[in-house]
Amino acid sequence: MEKRYIGIDLHRNQFTCCLRLENGREYLSQWRLEDLPRFVKRLRPGDELALEITGNTRLFYDAVAPQVARVIAVDTNQFRVISRSMKKTDSNDARLLALYLSKGLLPEVRMKDKEHGQLASLTQTRDTLVKLRTALKNKVNNILSARGVNLPKEALSSEKKLNEVLLLPFDLIVQLELRVIVEQIRSLNKSIGELEKIIDEEASKLEGHKSLISIKGIGKITSAILLSVIGDVSDFPDESRLASYFGIVPRVANSNETERCGHIHKRGSKIGRTALIQSALIAANYSPYLKSFYQRVKARRGAGKAIIALARKFLGIIYRTLKNQWVFEDFPNFALAEPVETA
Repeated sequence: MEKRYIGIDLHRNQFTCCLRLENGREYLSQWRLEDLPRFVKRLRPGDELALEITGNTRLFYDAVAPQVARVIAVDTNQFRVISRSMKKTDSNDARLLALYLSKGLLPEVRMKDKEHGQLASLTQTRDTLVKLRTALKNKVNNILSARGVNLPKEALSSEKKLNEVLLLPFDLIVQLELRVIVEQIRSLNKSIGELEKIIDEEASKLEGHKSLISIKGIGKITSAILLSVIGDVSDFPDESRLASYFGIVPRVANSNETERCGHIHKRGSKIGRTALIQSALIAANYSPYLKSFYQRVKARRGAGKAIIALARKFLGIIYRTLKNQWVFEDFPNFALAEPVETA
């Protein structure tokens, strides 16, 4: 039976399908998303399918994946043929996906399982709320600073200090503004707390959670973020692939016999990269090995490059810890806990 390559341009309520045969013939069709079950029935076990990453990619992926040989999710921001196309139409995008799928030239985005995907969504929501809370705290500090009141950086993290802010003798309009902002900060505190509780609960169910939190420098939330980004560590054949996935490897440009290495490419998860760097810096305060490594690189190449090098080194430890299912009894000295015997 002839091989079929299917490109899908997916939207919220509909999708465009381009079915491409090995002989180059193409067939376009438009579908409502509500007709997805009918579309699935037309698929064949040998089909290969490519679709863009959108808000409902998971819904579409879960429906079609069991019915075909292969499904590739594509981030069009990394696929310039589509992102910079002069002819930006649904049918053209679907055609390009089918064409490049048939040639094996599409940049694939990993689709994590349901549990890791949900945890990733929770950690991203928490990150959004934390950034909003920080912006509101900065606004309060700006209002106070303009009136000669300067608070320590983390003062607004306490409920006591928030109450003191509301009692300051300012004009009524300023008091109103402060009251509204403080109410929003308190609401965000509550919501972030609720999210952190469920994140901790869900992360503790995942394989590797116990291993990661045994590493000094990785807390419960950081462990959840890292696990949500990594997913199944066996997807990565070596730690270099994982480092590339996190976006902490340098761009390399080759021309004739010249090779140049630039800044890190930052194509991975920003929240994952931030969590990795922060935890690496904390771990270096406890681990003589990591601290010595960081100081040597810093002396040669400066603090910025030393931080990235430290994060890369730390990610290698994370990779081997997850791969080997290590649990540390004493991480600073790399002492493993004795395995628990089961009856």
